[in-house]
This record gives sequence, structure tokens and C-alpha cells, in this order.
Amino acid sequence: MKKLFLFLCTAGIISAAQAQVQAPQPSPFTKIEQKVGLTDVTLEYSRPGMRDREIFGELVPYGKVWRTGANENTKITFSDDVKIQGEELKAGTYALYTIPKQDQWEVIFYKDASNWGTPAQWNEDKIALRATAEVMELPIDMETFTIMLDDLKNNSAALNFIWDNTVASLRFEVPTEEKAMASIEKIMSGPGAADYFAAATYYHDSNKDLEQAYEWVNKALEMGNPNAFWILRRKSLIAADLGKEDEAIAAAKKSLAEAEKAGNQDYVKMNKDSLKEWGAK
Repeated sequence: MKKLFLFLCTAGIISAAQAQVQAPQPSPFTKIEQKVGLTDVTLEYSRPGMRDREIFGELVPYGKVWRTGANENTKITFSDDVKIQGEELKAGTYALYTIPKQDQWEVIFYKDASNWGTPAQWNEDKIALRATAEVMELPIDMETFTIMLDDLKNNSAALNFIWDNTVASLRFEVPTEEKAMASIEKIMSGPGAADYFAAATYYHDSNKDLEQAYEWVNKALEMGNPNAFWILRRKSLIAADLGKEDEAIAAAKKSLAEAEKAGNQDYVKMNKDSLKEWGAK
């Protein structure tokens, strides 16, 4: 009985330790996902409140690196390379640090976004880009720290940091025109080798129109690499199913030779098995 009592007590202590009290956070986390032109931009940050405190120059000192929010790193992610004040910032995720001043803010895109607040050891080599944000005074106070993606254009947007009666604004440009033109040119020029191969594979696997699949797989070889062993392999299978035995064997032999050059043993074996099945000499 004593052992049972001790066991139950221990279990109760463990259960209590594992329980978590749910309570609202003083600086709640938020995540914003915004499409700017054709580029995906994501913001993740925690939002402290003023709570009757003097913010800039006091809680957030002028001239010092600020985490730009609360708790973990404030992070921004760009799906494409962007430009900020004429400088290129590569696609990726960055910690957003700022150095607020009365007349302007310095905005720092830091490559290491795994810190809690500012890094314990600041590394200048991890700075991807520095930029200067314009500062304006608001006619009213913003109680909760807010970062907005605003003034959305096809090719640009503004990153606005707002708190107290201050807004610092930094514009960035996205490669909408380049992406749109590349998409238009690709579509207007018609399907490519990969498209024909994918269509032929689907038709063959789905036992649809095999003559059409055969035409498409030949198009894939004509438009792309005529020695692509994986496309030649597919051609051999389609030809075999169509009763084109000579073409199937010829394609399989070529696929085998190219697979051996590439060192792809899977395709080597598959082609050898098929050639044996088809009675190739």
C-alpha cells in the first residue's frame, strides 16, 4: 500500500509538471502573408504594447540595435530576390533589426534568424543588407507595435514600422515584370520537352491514347536531350505496347547505353530485363 501511495504521488507530480497554464501573452505573436506582385512576402513578429510607457528614446533607445518587436526574432521572408534602395537582397528568411533615430531608422536584414531578440554575438558578416527608412510623425498614437505591408503596387510595396506616434517606412521592389515576361514567353512559345514527356507518361500510365503518347514522347526527344535515357526508356515501353517491336528494342538499347554512361543502375537493369523479355539479340 505504501508503494502504491508513493507511485500515485509521483504520478500526480509528473502530471502537474506537464500541465501548462494558458494565459494571454503580453506581446502576442502574429504572422502576415502578403502577395506583392508575384512575390510572396511573410512577416512573423511579436507585438508589444505601449502600456503607458515612453517608447522611443526610453524603452527603445535611440542609436542602438532593437529587436524590432518582442520575444523571438522578427522575421521577414521573400520568395524572390528583391531590391531595396538599389541593392539586391536574395530570396530567403531574415531577422529584421532596426536602429531607431529621431529623423530616420536604419533597417538591418540579418541572415541568422534563430536568435531570441538580438544575437549574443553580433556578426557583421551576417548582415545581408542595410537600408534607411524615412520617419514620419503620426497624429495619433499606435498603442500596439505594428508592421504593415502597405502601398501595394505590381512592382513594389512599403514596409511600415508603426508604434507610438512614429512610423518608419522602407520601400522594396519585387521582380514582377521579369517573372511575368518569363511566364508569358514560356506559355506563348508552347510546351517544352518536359511538358511533352509528362503528358506522354501520364497517357501511357493511364492507358489512354497510346498513339498520342508515342507522338509526345518523340516530341520530348526532339525538343530536349535525344540521349535522355529516362525518355528513351518511356519510348521503348510505349512502342512495345503499340506492337512496334523493332522501335521498342532500338529505344531500349539506346536507353541502356546512356544509362550505363550515367551510372544509373536502376535503368540499366530495367532495360536489360525488357530487352530479354522482348527477345532482343
